[in-house]
Amino acid sequence: MNFQDYIKTELLILIPVLYFLGVGLKASRLPDKWIPLSIGLIGVVLSAVWVFATSDVSCAKEIALAVFTSFTQGVLVAGASVYANQLYLQAKKDE
Repeated sequence: MNFQDYIKTELLILIPVLYFLGVGLKASRLPDKWIPLSIGLIGVVLSAVWVFATSDVSCAKEIALAVFTSFTQGVLVAGASVYANQLYLQAKKDE
């Protein structure tokens, strides 16, 4: 699977960023069940910052497309980050 088929190349950097934010959240008092949701929301917000900063939005259709792109890209980078975390955790297990 090639991540670049689904995630914009410029947003791939968010995968390790979100991974390390997740590590930080794990060390905080935030319950584990809220970490994936938090990572997802942060991913959407950071994606939205990039999309709106690099897009020329001048009408409702372009705004809707920017919001859709922000949401889908944010969910994808967050999902890839959580997946990377699970790969790491499973590789550490002794079975």
